[in-house]
Amino acid sequence: MPTAPSSAASAPLAEARPVEAGERLELLDALRGFALFGILISNVQMWFSGRVFLPREQAEASIANASLLDTVTRYAFEVLVSGKFITLFAFLFGLGFAVQLGRAEARGGGFVPLYARRLTVLLVLGVLHLFLLWYGDILSSYALMGFALLLLRRRSDRTVLIIAAVLVLLLPVLTNLLFRLPQLLAESPEAGAAAMAAAREKSTALQARMLTAITGGSWWEVTKTSAGFYRDEFFLMMLSGLLTCLGRFALGLWAGRRGIFQDVPAHLGFFRRLLGWGLVAAVVGSAPGLAVTVLMQNKVLTPETMPVWLPLVLAPLRNLAQVGLAGVYVAGITLLFQRATWQRALGLLAPAGRMALTNYLAQTVISLLIFYGYGLGQAGKRGPFACVVICVGVFCVQVLWSHLWLSRFRFGPVEWAWRSLTYGKAQPMRRAVSAPPPAPLAA
Repeated sequence: MPTAPSSAASAPLAEARPVEAGERLELLDALRGFALFGILISNVQMWFSGRVFLPREQAEASIANASLLDTVTRYAFEVLVSGKFITLFAFLFGLGFAVQLGRAEARGGGFVPLYARRLTVLLVLGVLHLFLLWYGDILSSYALMGFALLLLRRRSDRTVLIIAAVLVLLLPVLTNLLFRLPQLLAESPEAGAAAMAAAREKSTALQARMLTAITGGSWWEVTKTSAGFYRDEFFLMMLSGLLTCLGRFALGLWAGRRGIFQDVPAHLGFFRRLLGWGLVAAVVGSAPGLAVTVLMQNKVLTPETMPVWLPLVLAPLRNLAQVGLAGVYVAGITLLFQRATWQRALGLLAPAGRMALTNYLAQTVISLLIFYGYGLGQAGKRGPFACVVICVGVFCVQVLWSHLWLSRFRFGPVEWAWRSLTYGKAQPMRRAVSAPPPAPLAA
């Protein structure tokens, strides 16, 4: 492990310490647990179920023949879940960064060396998760953008908000433009259409290989096929989302600096405004995309006939909806948390949030064993509603086991390894009978 520099800009690493139990903000733990539940639903619906890999004709037939319950679930997923919970999770990551930075500065201790070590451990965990289990890993992306977040720690609140707006709302236009350059630079509309058709054909072939692997392949066959899929298609998707992820981090950094979660009663007006304006942003951002979805399902629009400019317009609107509804979730849960009854109910999610890293990785393992061919082989066999039911069952078990685990131990198992590697020594695992569970490494 590298040692901390001894410059004046950074106090010795020995002054750093884990977050104590009394410093924990239960509201943030509950929000993190809520976000974890939404991420499970999103990953299962889009990826583990195999739905995203279905051939176009099969996907269209599945939608046309779906039950009313599955149809309602699918639309509800698009409006309420897709992209919203990963936005919330990223916001909480940035918020945790701000809280940790503030605590380190208050103690007069070093922050950058410790945080860099923390991110390095997270990056290693993410890379292992990505290549050994599932290509959809977010940990490696969070670690990489966490290093970028360090560059924003001395920027003004105004600058941080501007950077967030540019990365979340304007950057998607540029990335969509880059993806469509072959079509835009073609010598004729026909040549452009042919270029896009060739790209779609290549993508379809990759997806077909993935579907074959996940429905009938061994772990090694799935791992090899997933590596090719990640290299040829998913990597570009993740790369285009990295800076958008940083923009969501920046929103959390801004909120953490303002101290709104440390003193919620003094900021109730802010949360009420966030609830209202977030709902407006969600409706404005979602409506056009939902309309296009309906038009495509009725074959008024097809990928071949869609105007070149339409994805450029939809991309920032989609991100606006994601940020808006994530804001609604944050504001709604925060306001409800001020009532004793709701605080007890929502507080049940807090242990799952304190063990977010363990539970996130466990969700991958459980989903693989349920849906992939080397497990129960349910990929391609369960509709949207059944997938949600499975997710509810899995998450209820995770909440229960998180309560039981933290009644005896100070950290989740992966959190313990993360802390121990970050601080360079094994952390005490068992807790005293009278001691409450401690905070997560990220507040």
